[in-house]
Amino acid sequence: MKQSKDIVNHFNIKQFQDDLISWFEQEQRILPWRENQDPYKVWVSEVMLQQTRVDTVIPYFNNFIQQFPSLESLANADEEKVLKAWEGLGYYSRVRNLQTAVKEVQEQYGGKVPDTAAEISKLKGVGPYTTGAVLSIAYGVPEPAVDGNVMRVLSRILSIWDDIAKPKTRKLFEDVVRLIIAKDNPSYFNQGLMELGAIVCTPTSPSCLLCPVREHCRAFHEGVQTELPVKSKKKSSKTVQLTAAVLTDEEGKVLIHKRPGKGLLANLWEFPNVEMAEGAGSEQEQFRAYVWTDYRVKVSLHEPFASIQHVFSHLVWNIQVYRGTLDSEIEETPIMKKVTFEELKDYAFPVSHQNILKAFKEAAFKG
Repeated sequence: MKQSKDIVNHFNIKQFQDDLISWFEQEQRILPWRENQDPYKVWVSEVMLQQTRVDTVIPYFNNFIQQFPSLESLANADEEKVLKAWEGLGYYSRVRNLQTAVKEVQEQYGGKVPDTAAEISKLKGVGPYTTGAVLSIAYGVPEPAVDGNVMRVLSRILSIWDDIAKPKTRKLFEDVVRLIIAKDNPSYFNQGLMELGAIVCTPTSPSCLLCPVREHCRAFHEGVQTELPVKSKKKSSKTVQLTAAVLTDEEGKVLIHKRPGKGLLANLWEFPNVEMAEGAGSEQEQFRAYVWTDYRVKVSLHEPFASIQHVFSHLVWNIQVYRGTLDSEIEETPIMKKVTFEELKDYAFPVSHQNILKAFKEAAFKG
C-alpha cells in the first residue's frame, strides 16, 4: 500500500480544489438540507443518506424535520413516533443511535452539536464519515468525510488500486483527503466530492466528458476509469425461510407484537412470524406451536395469500404469509397487542411487514 504523501506527489492540489469547488458552486443540486448549515439538520440528513438514495431521502427528511424541527424536539420525542417517522427508510439502528446521540448532546453540551472531532465522534453512532460531514459542512472544519462515493471518485482521480472493501483502505483515503482538502472551504470541497460521485463519477459508465476535474484524473488519462475502484465481493447472504400470519379475532382486530429492543429491526412492530426448521413439521404446525409457546393462544390458519421476499445487506427473508384467526383469548402486554386495522397506522413496521399488510388488504380479507 502506498503512503498518502506518495499518492498526491505531483498532483496539482490547488487547481483541483478550485476546479471542484467552482463546479459545485454552479452545479449543486437544490436539496432541503442545503438551505442552511444548521448542524442538527446536516446531521439528520447525513444519517439518512447512509446507504439510501437522495431521491428517497428528500420526502423523509422534510417529514422528519417537520415533526422534529430541533435537536431538543428529537431528544424529547417518544421513540414510537421517531421510528414511525423513519418507517420505510430501513437500517433502523441509524435513527435509534441518532436519538440517543441527540439526547447526549442535550445533556452534555447544552443542546449544541459539538464542533470538534474529539467530542462529536464520541456520540452514539457517529463514525468518521458523519464526524467529517457535520464538521466540514456545518462548521467549516477541514475534516475528511470519506464514504463509498468519495473512495470511488478519488480512486479514479489518483489511481488508487487498494481494495476499498478493507477498513485500512478507508484510513488511507482519509489521510489523502487531509492532504488535499481545501482548508478555506472544506464544506464545498467535501460536498463537491460527494456530488461528483453521485451525478458524474458514477459506479458504472462514468460521464468523464462532463467531469469538471477530468484533467486531474489519472485513471481517465490511463483509460482505466471503469476498472476502479477495486472492491472485493461480499460474502453471500444467508437465506431464511419464515412463516407469518395476519391473525384476527371475532371483532376484526389483528394481533401484532414488538421486536426485542436489541438486534435486527429492534423495537419495530410486526405480525407473528417464526423461522422454519427442517424436519420440525409443516409450516402450519411449526407456526401454531410457536404462537402457543410464545403467546399462549390457539390459532387456525387458512390459506396462504402472499410470498414476500425482503433482502437485507447480509440476509434474505423468504416469508410465506397466511390468513388466520385467534381461537382463544390472549393477554395483551406492552409488547403484544390487538389493534384495529385503522390503528395499525400508528405503529412503525419494517418494510417486509408493511408489504404483508398491503398484500392482505389487496386480498380483501377483513377477518
